[in-house]
Amino acid sequence: MATTAEAAGGGEREVSIGRVFERAFGTLRANPLATLGIAFLCGALPGAVLGYFIARYQFSLMPRLGVWGVVAFGLLSMLVAVVLYAITQGALVRATVAHSEGRESSFADSIAAGLSVVLPLIVASLLSAIGIGLGMVLLIVPGAMLYCIWAVVAPVVVEERTGPIAALSRSAVLTRGARWKVFGVVLLLLVAYWVFSGVVGGVLIALVGLRGMADAAAMTNGGFPVAFYAVNAVTQTIVSCVWGLVFASLYVELRNWKDGPRTETLAEVFG
Repeated sequence: MATTAEAAGGGEREVSIGRVFERAFGTLRANPLATLGIAFLCGALPGAVLGYFIARYQFSLMPRLGVWGVVAFGLLSMLVAVVLYAITQGALVRATVAHSEGRESSFADSIAAGLSVVLPLIVASLLSAIGIGLGMVLLIVPGAMLYCIWAVVAPVVVEERTGPIAALSRSAVLTRGARWKVFGVVLLLLVAYWVFSGVVGGVLIALVGLRGMADAAAMTNGGFPVAFYAVNAVTQTIVSCVWGLVFASLYVELRNWKDGPRTETLAEVFG
């Protein structure tokens, strides 16, 4: 009897969680500039600057901006964050896929890949987020299931140049038959994130010398030390980089499982 992968025409006999993480960290080691650098410039650095600005000047600017000014500033900040997140995702996908095919995607190539699909990537991410959010509100299990079904929507948009709706459908096809493995990848990432966040949180508390709620309120009103934002930026760089690389690697794993490795496909075409 043919296996699921063979029936789908894939090259890998099964999806390997270990191979997903190995590919992700292999990409990080091989091309740190196009991974950590992009995650820092497009995600962590703008977030740190915005956080510092808000903490320092929110109370002096709020009376000048007024209610609508504050709302507009919040919406603009959210829009910029969404665009930068989409660029980061696209860039990390390109770097990971290139590494898996024995190539290297430069910093500029990776950024260009993210910029070229920023609009469909934003729409696809919003659609999946709305669906997952509704699933979480109704019951946690449907939301978790949808998260696993649409886990590789962003890589599909970047690499296969599909529209948002088609990307949702393609992700469902790629994850079918391997959703427990996808859930395992997500669970491992979450556990690692919680442990890492706990350690960094302890370091930050020691760094700023918080001894109670009064100190926390004073810090919030006057702004945390610059070192706080620097450590937070490094933390966010690592988290967003690893998270993006793992899901891009998961896409490669699922695509190879369903369709066969890209190198084999090219050999068949030009052979």
